[in-house]
Amino acid sequence: MSVSLEDARQRDRLDPLAGWKAHFELPEGVLYLDGNSLGAQPLAARQAVAGTLDQWRDELIGGWNQGWFDAPERLGRLLAPVLGAGEDEVLVTDNITLNLFKLLGYILGPGGESSQAGRGVVLSEGGNFPADGYIAEGFSHLAAHEHRVLPEGEPLESHLEGVDVVVLSQVNYRTGALRDMAATTRLVHDHGAEVIWDLAHSAGALPVALNACDVRYAVGCTYKYLNGGPGAPGFVHVRRDYQSRGWQPLSGWHGHAAPFAFAPDYAPAADLTRFRTGTHSALAYSALEASLAMWARVDMAALRDKSLALTELFRACLADVFAAHGIEDITPAPEARGSQVSLVAGEHGFAIVQALIARGVIGDYREPGLMRFGFAPLYLSHEDVWQAARHFREVVESGEYRAERFQVRSEVT
Repeated sequence: MSVSLEDARQRDRLDPLAGWKAHFELPEGVLYLDGNSLGAQPLAARQAVAGTLDQWRDELIGGWNQGWFDAPERLGRLLAPVLGAGEDEVLVTDNITLNLFKLLGYILGPGGESSQAGRGVVLSEGGNFPADGYIAEGFSHLAAHEHRVLPEGEPLESHLEGVDVVVLSQVNYRTGALRDMAATTRLVHDHGAEVIWDLAHSAGALPVALNACDVRYAVGCTYKYLNGGPGAPGFVHVRRDYQSRGWQPLSGWHGHAAPFAFAPDYAPAADLTRFRTGTHSALAYSALEASLAMWARVDMAALRDKSLALTELFRACLADVFAAHGIEDITPAPEARGSQVSLVAGEHGFAIVQALIARGVIGDYREPGLMRFGFAPLYLSHEDVWQAARHFREVVESGEYRAERFQVRSEVT
């Protein structure tokens, strides 16, 4: 390979983030390159969940007055600096799907920013993870609005005419392409529309600067790079001066101005709390809180530098393999990508990933033919990446992936 193992180890000796790996539980012998789907478990998470279980046992319902009830706001304050937002501008609640629906209704409903325009047009992007498009389509159908799709590869500017709300991902889940958040937000606002940013593949993967980019609305998840655990709650961001401008359509009782007054009619809270819905899982929040407390100490600039170094190392080690075996590297240039390497191997992509997983190198596969490798700098070393590249080379050059057992598909891929 173009980089030696000793060179990779030397890079680790100089790595300012090297100590963070000790904060995670990883199975012996596993090289985990799937943090863009589900992050690894922080050591502190197990103790945090156990503590909440003990609290449930000992305090019973009293736990709601001992930190459970206000967890969405408290965790939002922990997360806000990682996103470049104010401490009262992020709420940890529900998931991306529900939070996106809330924001569409908030913007387009009575009293919302676009409710007077009368257009009711929602634009989502083609070629990206379909969940956002599904919600945009479903919401538009329910509310009798128009849903449009930005064709993959076409400029956003040519599709903004008459649009009220644009739903965009900061990092594309397939290619890892990173949008210019500041320029794109300015473009959408200049056309009289709002943009809702999906931060699923950027939060915890790179520095995010919501306020510096004049972002008013965003959603995201915490189970990927933020290591909140499977099914960990999502988050919603609404800039402070936009928090009482509309009606949040999922008017759950926890979003009421006085939830325990049990009034017959709904009155939304005056701040971001209005985006809460109903009762949440104290256990899920405790695991996430342990991770976010850790993230509060992470140097995000150093994280970004290491992310780019790891992705470049992986590509450099395998460039000759890609060329010799018809594997297309669609990973964008460093300044234009998130924290993943994206490769297309046509009919063999799935089998290659399965063969790697059998060796303990865990990436993931997406149709058609896409192999994705996510690089989480807190728990991946340069040597880990070098070894993963070695396994990839051996799997491809030997034809190991052609074995029948690597062609069998599970329900979840």
